[in-house]
Amino acid sequence: MKGFIHEFKEFAVRGNVIDLAVGVIIGGAFGKIVSSIVSDIIMPPIGVLLGGVNFSDLIIRLNGKTMPDGSKVNTLAEAKEVGAPVIAYGQFLNTVIDFLIISFCIFLLVKGINWIKNREHEKPEPEKTTKECPYCLSEIPAAATRCAHCTSVLDTDPEPQQA
Repeated sequence: MKGFIHEFKEFAVRGNVIDLAVGVIIGGAFGKIVSSIVSDIIMPPIGVLLGGVNFSDLIIRLNGKTMPDGSKVNTLAEAKEVGAPVIAYGQFLNTVIDFLIISFCIFLLVKGINWIKNREHEKPEPEKTTKECPYCLSEIPAAATRCAHCTSVLDTDPEPQQA
């Protein structure tokens, strides 16, 4: 039992587990912010442009259940109040838009992280200390004026003269 508890402690205090927990908490808070942006800022103007529609109240009634005063159930809140079964496709649209915004933000975040990683890993190419003999194609020191393999005299022109 002590070995199990010790092993669990090692697992729980590893950096990756703590980072994951922090990420989940921040992600949950970010999701709430995006949901608020969608439902409180983005969807109301879209609803006004589409004739005063409140997307969160878009429903399809599944039976003839009515309000206590006999009127039809017209909003999601009314349906919940009387327990009427409905398809809340307006809520679904809000959730899809939430998902798209969160996905786009995560895409931008990952793209930025990858860009930073690539910049850190970019190293300047080391200066070449060798060159290729244009006659025998052997590797020779860059400062050589004669090839050690074929003994050709190397001129400053790297391309051999064609006869």
